[in-house]
Amino acid sequence: MLHKTAGRLFRIESFYLFIIFLLPVMVGCTGPQITTGGFGKTSGKTIYLVAHDWHAGIAVQGGDIPKSVWPQHLAFPDAGYLEVGWGDGDFYQAREIRAGLAVKALFLPTSAVLHVVGFSGSVTAYFPYSDILEFQVSKEDFASLCRFIEKGYAKDKHGRPIPLGPGLYGDSRFYASSQNYHLFRTCNVWSAGALRAAGLPVSSWFAFTVEELMNRAAQYGTLVQSAAKTQ
Repeated sequence: MLHKTAGRLFRIESFYLFIIFLLPVMVGCTGPQITTGGFGKTSGKTIYLVAHDWHAGIAVQGGDIPKSVWPQHLAFPDAGYLEVGWGDGDFYQAREIRAGLAVKALFLPTSAVLHVVGFSGSVTAYFPYSDILEFQVSKEDFASLCRFIEKGYAKDKHGRPIPLGPGLYGDSRFYASSQNYHLFRTCNVWSAGALRAAGLPVSSWFAFTVEELMNRAAQYGTLVQSAAKTQ
């Protein structure tokens, strides 16, 4: 399947971030080449970081998720894998991109959403045009990642997640998030936090662009697919 929609939505977001804040401090800090290191060889559970042009999502195997830690994943009972993204509620769900949404998302704390996708087959097959990093983590660190994701859900008075409608592609849904989006907590900063929760010491400081996030995370995992080689 071709998943260009998510990248299109985040292109404007990252463009504004880059122009306003990153140009003076990030020139020379990022590059197109991802170099992986030898960290994270612990056998146990596998997680993936999937780059969608301008933002990244976290993908895990559904059967690895402890039911008591992240029960909301059971809304996708037939999915072999789940991919989770996070971002500004209005901007992420917008069907028409407007500059005003991007400016509001950057300068005002706004409500955020989780975007959860259920799919089967391999991660590389489902996202054939994405850079994908694979990480091996312990069972305990994997459960910590699941707790991090679960805490991102806003819940109603009965403790249930709050669905907001269909997602961007495939079997996907938006859910209200308990966290706010702002300039220093963007989609890529959130993804860096998810990796840290999994025991991978990826800094979120100025991790505004997906290139910067992928380059930082690469030293702790293995590049299993390069978008440049699949296009």
